[in-house]
Amino acid sequence: MTNTYSKEIRSTVTSDGVIEITIGKVDVPIPADDEVLVEIHAAPINPSDIGLLTTFAGDLSNIDISGSGEDLVASMKIHPALMSSMKSRLDQSMTVGNEGAGIVIDAGENAKKLIGKTVGFAAGSMYSQYRCVPAINCLVMEEGTTPRVAASSFVNPLTALCFVETMKMENHSAIVHTAAASNLGQMLVKICKDDEIPLVNIVRKQEQVDILKNIGAEYICNTSDPDFMKNLVKAVLETGATLGFDATGGGNNGELPSQILSAMEIAANQKSEEYSRYGSETYKQVYIYGGLDQSPTILKRSYGMSWGLGGWLLTPMLGKIGMDKFQTMRARIAKEIKTTFASTYIQEISLEEMLQPEVINAYAKHKTGNKYLVNPQK
Repeated sequence: MTNTYSKEIRSTVTSDGVIEITIGKVDVPIPADDEVLVEIHAAPINPSDIGLLTTFAGDLSNIDISGSGEDLVASMKIHPALMSSMKSRLDQSMTVGNEGAGIVIDAGENAKKLIGKTVGFAAGSMYSQYRCVPAINCLVMEEGTTPRVAASSFVNPLTALCFVETMKMENHSAIVHTAAASNLGQMLVKICKDDEIPLVNIVRKQEQVDILKNIGAEYICNTSDPDFMKNLVKAVLETGATLGFDATGGGNNGELPSQILSAMEIAANQKSEEYSRYGSETYKQVYIYGGLDQSPTILKRSYGMSWGLGGWLLTPMLGKIGMDKFQTMRARIAKEIKTTFASTYIQEISLEEMLQPEVINAYAKHKTGNKYLVNPQK
């Protein structure tokens, strides 16, 4: 390595209501005894990363560019109505990027055996050329696995696996999942197929139906189909699903979480032999874990009184499952990173390209099949 500094992406919300995305420079860190120095070659742009980059409040229709090369600055105004939610991060230059992968190029005294290995990890600041992290945090990949293949080895794989653990912990037996043709959704299809867990997949386009059919999904419901609710009820009835995970927060004109609960209630009543004015006694739960659709979440309460709608985050769930289960998940991910947990990307971009207005608008769209991969070495 000849570089003495590491370039990294930074995002700042200024007091006058502007988001600035810049390329910063820091000294290449020196690993301590239990640390490794990783040359990062691949880091995906996940929705949570966009939330830090543009805050979801930036005016993407009017992005100003100044400077060039490493001195490039992309800036955009924050919508005034959303400025109050930015108070806690004003004038702080924040690094970005939840997860990624690279090659260990140096290590402390207790981690020398990892030099030359491809590792994946989630340590923040991943849109950087070099990162120093504790060796224990690295997921060491099998021989022949490239950083591009290992880039998305934490957020989506662990989320999909933790959906299944949530199902087990809360005594459900099947799952409904939205935005099901995403990288995460395809992982969940493969997991549930291997583990013999009934899964109802909800998508919004025929081409997404085809994607899931090609990987063996059995129950697929398309919101653009005139018979969507009828098909959803049938799928829920056949699977017995009483747990849903919704990535949209407001899909299908804001009604998707409510429609899932309604389908579960209809299915429960079809199985019941006794009428109750309070609805079925079957408990139904939908968790919103993403905000792909910024529409308001509309609840049309046609599902009795035994139901729940809440938020779901990966990090608290990892705390609930314990270290032993977590390590078992990590081992499975490393073993199946080219199959069950494989990810695809629409384009690979450099740090400088991340700041181009047309590229920002492209990766900020949250579309299925629109995931970008950052290569800080490009």
